[in-house]
Amino acid sequence: MDVIKTEIIYKSYHGIDSLPALEKNLMLAAMQAAQSAYAPYSSFFVGAAAQLENGTIVLGSNQENAAYPSSLCAERVALFSVGAQHPDIPVVAIAVTAFMGNLDNQHPVSPCGACRQVMSEFEHRYGKPVKMIMMASPNQIIVLESVKQLLPFTFNSDSMKST
Repeated sequence: MDVIKTEIIYKSYHGIDSLPALEKNLMLAAMQAAQSAYAPYSSFFVGAAAQLENGTIVLGSNQENAAYPSSLCAERVALFSVGAQHPDIPVVAIAVTAFMGNLDNQHPVSPCGACRQVMSEFEHRYGKPVKMIMMASPNQIIVLESVKQLLPFTFNSDSMKST
């Protein structure tokens, strides 16, 4: 038996103004996207902003439905929009943030498992890392250089190939 340790390395910034300009602009876009969320059931407004290699930013917000399984997270809304509108341009970064209720209170946010899988697919699809930027609180922003740090054991098309 082997025991193997995996570490997650990330950068922690204190406040949005401490972010480098590109990450700051992407987080501001995610904050804007959260305001368009349709969240009448949870009052949890999530925004995502995906930046493409050519500089284009595609927004997404969570969209709820009375039949909860029919709802869709902000990250997947943004990434599926990228796939439909810009299928040949790699995603280089995605920012995510969330607000509760009246949009005044920021809450910690980290992508759900399904969103992590979709982000992982985008990394695999283009063969490039997708930087992950998460607003963990009004004063803490976490930046990971790759989605693989959120989902180290990915399932992708390589998993379905026979050896």
